[in-house]
Amino acid sequence: MVATQHTLVALVQDKPGVLNRVASIFRRRGFNIDSIAVGHSELPNISRMTIVVNGTSTMVEQARKQLAKAINVVKVVDITEENITARELALVKVKATSDTRSDILEIADIFRANIVDVSMESLTIETTGDEDKVESMIKLLQGFGVMEIARAGKIAMVRGPLGPMPVAKARNEFRKKAD
Repeated sequence: MVATQHTLVALVQDKPGVLNRVASIFRRRGFNIDSIAVGHSELPNISRMTIVVNGTSTMVEQARKQLAKAINVVKVVDITEENITARELALVKVKATSDTRSDILEIADIFRANIVDVSMESLTIETTGDEDKVESMIKLLQGFGVMEIARAGKIAMVRGPLGPMPVAKARNEFRKKAD
């Protein structure tokens, strides 16, 4: 079987140590986490994790099942095969001189990126979009001298009115696990 990139979404309780337990499940199975993004969800005391890993479908499914059994994990879904909306945030600090500044600003404009910091020697650009868009912009900026990159990792959800994690069902599963 061929290893492919998988996107998992997990709803977890807001408790200390949850992120460490989740990462440990993947570490024990020999996975490298490509990205992990965590933030509050629409449910009180529940956070949403978007985890991107490479592996065969069988290996990822085994890890997903193990993760679903973990303490403080309410629900885990592999949304790799779903129709999703996915975005990544990146900050890119680029060397800028008076000669190159307008070219850098033009590239930022093409990618609908924002300039969030300006100094005599550099510009910091904020961009959001799919991974290909972020990578393309960074590749164009390499010629000017990229000084620093900070990427937030992929966040994703299934398109349409109901995804694989309807709110009412997740609340019920949370209550069952909490008891």
